[in-house]
Amino acid sequence: MAARALVDGRWFGPTGIGRFAGEVVARLHGIDLLEGGLRRLHPLEPLWLSGVLAHRRPSAYLSPGFNPPRWSPVPFAFTIHDLIHLRFPAEATARRRAYYELVVRPAAHRARCVITVSEHSRRDILEWSGLPEERVVVVGCGVGACFRPAGPAGFLRRPYLFCVSNAFPHKNLPRLIAAFAHARLDDDLLLVLVTVPDRALRRTVADLGIGDRVLFCGRVSDADLAALHRGAVASVCPSLFEGFGLPALEAMACGTPVVCSDRTSIPEVVGAAGLSVDPGAEESIAGGLERIAADGALRARLAREGLARARAFSWDAVAARVAGLLAAMSASRDHGACRALAGAS
Repeated sequence: MAARALVDGRWFGPTGIGRFAGEVVARLHGIDLLEGGLRRLHPLEPLWLSGVLAHRRPSAYLSPGFNPPRWSPVPFAFTIHDLIHLRFPAEATARRRAYYELVVRPAAHRARCVITVSEHSRRDILEWSGLPEERVVVVGCGVGACFRPAGPAGFLRRPYLFCVSNAFPHKNLPRLIAAFAHARLDDDLLLVLVTVPDRALRRTVADLGIGDRVLFCGRVSDADLAALHRGAVASVCPSLFEGFGLPALEAMACGTPVVCSDRTSIPEVVGAAGLSVDPGAEESIAGGLERIAADGALRARLAREGLARARAFSWDAVAARVAGLLAAMSASRDHGACRALAGAS
C-alpha cells in the first residue's frame, strides 16, 4: 500500500493554532495523524520527530504549528502563524529566541514550504528567514460553522462590549481596560472578556474601581462564544500584534460590529468592515468604544459589512490549499508545490 501523508495531530486545543489545526485536519482525507509521543516543543522534540519520520516513512509530513523536525527523509512543511515570540519584546524570551534561531530558521530552509495565515505574517517571515518568496505560502483561516448570525444571543441582562483574548502582553488588555474605565460610557455597560485573568489584570480592574463593570468569564465552548458575540454591543480586538485575528473574523461572522486594532494582520482580515483604532493609544481605544456604543447606525452598517466580509473566509478553502500542498509534496521532491500554491494564494 502506498505511503500516506503524516500530519501532527498534537496541536488541537482552545488556541489560535489549535483551532487552525482542528478545522484543517478534520477536512483532510487519506492522511495519518501523529499522536502521543513527546510533548510539543520539548527540547528533544526535533530529534524525536526525525526518528518518527525515519521509522514511518510517510509520503510527506506537515505540522500545523511551528515545531519542525531536525532533519527529514521525506518532504515536509510546517506552519509559522506569526513571529510574535520575536517581534514583541515582552514575549521574546531568550529561550524562545534561541528556539527560533537554532531550530525554526534552519528548518525553514530545509522545508518544502513554510505555511502561514496572512500576508502580514508572510512578509515578516520572509524578512526574518531570508527565504525565496515562493517558499512561504499563505493558506489563511476560516470561520467555524457555529459562528453565524442565527442562534442564542448572550446570557447577560446588561449590555456589554466583548473581547476574546488571553492575558499575553501583545493582547493589550490593560490598555483596553483603562480605556473602558475612562471612556464616556453608560454605567450600565459591561466589558466582558473571555480570558483567564492574571493577578496584574485583576489589580488593574481593582485600581480603576470598575470591578462591578468588568466580567472575566474564562474559557467557554465555541457555541457559547458565538452566543456571546451575537449578544454584544460590539466585539473589541485591541491587539498590538496578531498573525491573523480570528476573534475579529468570528465576531463579523456572527453579525457583530467590530472595534479593532489598525496594526499587523488585523486590517487585512477586517478591511473596511470594522472601526479601526490605534491600539497604542488609550484615548483612541476609548474614542472607538464611545463611538460604537453611541451610534446605532454605525453599528448596523458595520454588522452588515462585517457579515459580508466574513463570507470570504472558509475553512474548506483553507483545507483545500493544505491538501493541495500535501499532494504536491507527496508527488514531487522539488519546490514546485510551493511555487504553484504561492501563485494561487
